[in-house]
Amino acid sequence: MYAVVETGGRQYNVQPGQQIVIEKLPVDAGTTIAFERLLLVVDDAGDAHIGRPYVTGARALATVVAQERGKKILVFKYKPKKNYRRRQGHRQYLSRVLIDRIELSAATS
Repeated sequence: MYAVVETGGRQYNVQPGQQIVIEKLPVDAGTTIAFERLLLVVDDAGDAHIGRPYVTGARALATVVAQERGKKILVFKYKPKKNYRRRQGHRQYLSRVLIDRIELSAATS
């Protein structure tokens, strides 16, 4: 069973037991969360449930493993012949999430 989950403005293909790194969620590590915005769910029988835009009654339960920060990127501004140079670093806040299970209610079948 796998699903396509929408969170943080992005879409992720997830299955139970998988860890994904997503944009920071405002919860502590060890907290269980539910993703309600599932765009697609394929069950164990191979039947695809396609949402319009979301699959009703489906959700993915996950546990927040850690709150971390991403790799540093450099933002460099430069204007030629004007002696203008600015350098700035940025590290994005991220959440590492473990997908526990994907639930599909009987109403969507």
